[in-house]
Amino acid sequence: MTENSKMYILVKGSIPLGFALVSAAHASLQCYLEFEGHSEMGDWVEKSFRKVVCVVTDEQFERAKATEDHVVVTESDLEGQEVALAFLPRESWPEEFRRLPLYRSLGPLLSKSA
Repeated sequence: MTENSKMYILVKGSIPLGFALVSAAHASLQCYLEFEGHSEMGDWVEKSFRKVVCVVTDEQFERAKATEDHVVVTESDLEGQEVALAFLPRESWPEEFRRLPLYRSLGPLLSKSA
């Protein structure tokens, strides 16, 4: 595994922004804890630590669950709804993952209102 290894984190676009931010953080940590003993995780921590956070529809979320080695994040404040997925880091990803839209920052919008 090289510095090209990435952890994909998929967050449902249907949840409020505040929950999305927390869910992405929880997903990353939960994935690390779940797969801490795997060589892929150790290599990723040492050589890459790259993450890709994407926003997905409910349908894309469900399809992504078919990809192995992932964790599912739920949100108790949203009645236990599944809100994010995080995947064991790897170099090679299915084409569908590479086409998913990145979760973009609202920073420029927030700075205009300040």
